[in-house]
Amino acid sequence: MSLTLAQVEHIAELARLALTDAEKALYREQLSAILEYAAILQRVDTSMIPPTATVLPLRNIMREDIVQPSLPIEDVLANAPDAADGCFRVTAILEG
Repeated sequence: MSLTLAQVEHIAELARLALTDAEKALYREQLSAILEYAAILQRVDTSMIPPTATVLPLRNIMREDIVQPSLPIEDVLANAPDAADGCFRVTAILEG
């Protein structure tokens, strides 16, 4: 499927891209090649392949949740630009 220059300009307008004439010509070729390849993939018979969400086996990759001692508060706040009463102090960003 070969795109027209008008179609490329329309796509660029939707994407809010200001393209030069050279870029329009280049993207016309590249997008047309992508669409032609997608058309080839559409012809592949996948009727015997069940729908899948992933091709990888599902497994839990999370570690066990083990309670461990935390860092001392002094170490946590050591590099904080501003701290008060054992907490990080940040500039307020909301009114009132």
